[in-house]
Amino acid sequence: MKTSSKTLNNEKGATIVFVAIILGVLMMFAALTIDVGHLYGVRNELQDAADAGALAGASVLFDSDSTLNRDAALAEGHRIALANKTGNQFVVEKTVETGHWSFSSKTFTANDTTEQAPWHGRSMAQLDIDNNFINAVRVQTDRSNAPSFFARIFGYDEFLVSTDAVAYIGFAGTINPEEIDRPIAICRDAIVKNDALDFKDAELDCNMGRMLNSGGNANTSMTAMWTNYTQDPCSTASSSSMNALTEDCSTGNPTTLNYGEGIGSQNGVQDNILDNIVDCWIAAADSDNDDIPDTLWPLLLPVVECGVSNTCAPLVGAVQIDVVWIIHQNDPQMNDVPLKMDDWECSTTPATQDERFTCWKEFVDHFDLQNVTGAPATDADYEEMYQKKNLFFLPSCDLHEPTGHTGGENFGVLAEIPVLVE
Repeated sequence: MKTSSKTLNNEKGATIVFVAIILGVLMMFAALTIDVGHLYGVRNELQDAADAGALAGASVLFDSDSTLNRDAALAEGHRIALANKTGNQFVVEKTVETGHWSFSSKTFTANDTTEQAPWHGRSMAQLDIDNNFINAVRVQTDRSNAPSFFARIFGYDEFLVSTDAVAYIGFAGTINPEEIDRPIAICRDAIVKNDALDFKDAELDCNMGRMLNSGGNANTSMTAMWTNYTQDPCSTASSSSMNALTEDCSTGNPTTLNYGEGIGSQNGVQDNILDNIVDCWIAAADSDNDDIPDTLWPLLLPVVECGVSNTCAPLVGAVQIDVVWIIHQNDPQMNDVPLKMDDWECSTTPATQDERFTCWKEFVDHFDLQNVTGAPATDADYEEMYQKKNLFFLPSCDLHEPTGHTGGENFGVLAEIPVLVE
């Protein structure tokens, strides 16, 4: 078969056209791949800036007393977002806003109010639909001149890239590991003086922690429990588990503790456990090495609802207290009454039980210690206070503000660490 030169020329021409088309398509794919990859890189950098700005703003949205501070949140969000770069240019921050994040609708509603909506005593469901409850910061960042490479062949010299982030600051969901000093849980009702629904609003009055419940006598009723820090599930604070926790005076809660969840607990007499606590007390509070404590012992302790469950009491808070004395064994002759503590010293060197009882009354009065039902008024009241299994705290105690992450229910404590929700 013979092929004419005209036919060959036509085929060559068709091949050239085909190759030209293929090259054009390949160039388009190259432009798309390179430019899209570049734009994704720009977007990631913008997203990092928005994330950092939103988290920074939300972290200062509330003052230390939980007051809304919109100006501080806006300023910090601006500062951190603008400190980031995309390529060789600083990020252009478009908007920083405070507002409300709803978990049910997954939406952010901007709100420029400087007054926080009431939130104490309200459920999470109620707060979730209240747009006047300010709990979030949104930062939008963009770059209007992100350069193109191959795409400029097709007339696209630069692109607009924009992104945003929302950071939510809620209620403290956790107490961080090792924040709690000793596995002694204080009963909420024993230290709350008013009728506050939330522990955050409570007026506190710490006086004593007592694990032994002496029948119907209100003066000697239980005001504290042992805890082994277990949660989800919580297990009973048995003697074996408590012994392991209290032998080492330097360790606290080994894991994160979640507000609102039950925590392994137990009341009653556990002599070996209290002996371990006393050993730690002596080691920490004996300034003159005579094996008798003479300085205050500061402790951070968990607070629980004691009336709910004896073995899995709900964790509702934490308090900073100062232990002033511990009575850990029967001492009917009052041989082990304190003779000096901090700025106090007994007025006499006691030689008889009556004199030792006088020292005890002076000690109680000086530090304003109380029975569960109030200040002692009679000698019988003072005697009732001097019973085993008592840990005496100074009457003033401070509510501890956990530094845990956002994520808990509204138990009256705002978190310090926000989280990204968008």
